[in-house]
Amino acid sequence: MTTVLSQKGQIVLPGAVREKMHLHAGDDFEVCVEDEDTITLRRITQPANRGLVDLLLACPASFEIPSRDKDDSEPPEL
Repeated sequence: MTTVLSQKGQIVLPGAVREKMHLHAGDDFEVCVEDEDTITLRRITQPANRGLVDLLLACPASFEIPSRDKDDSEPPEL
C-alpha cells in the first residue's frame, strides 16, 4: 500500500489499515525517525499522564498548581 504526503504535511492511512488496526479519529501516535528513509508510526494506547490532572484535583488536601513558563523555542531539526 502507498499513500501521499499532502501540502499540509498530512498522510492518510488507507482504510484497510485503519480497520485492521481498529484506529479511530483522535487516536494518538508517536512518530520516530529511524534513518533517512524510515519513519515509524506507533499508536500510543494510553497517552502519558492520562487522568493525572483529575487525580490531583481530587486530592482531599488543598494545594496550588504552580504556573509554568511557556517554552516558545523551536523544536530541533531532525
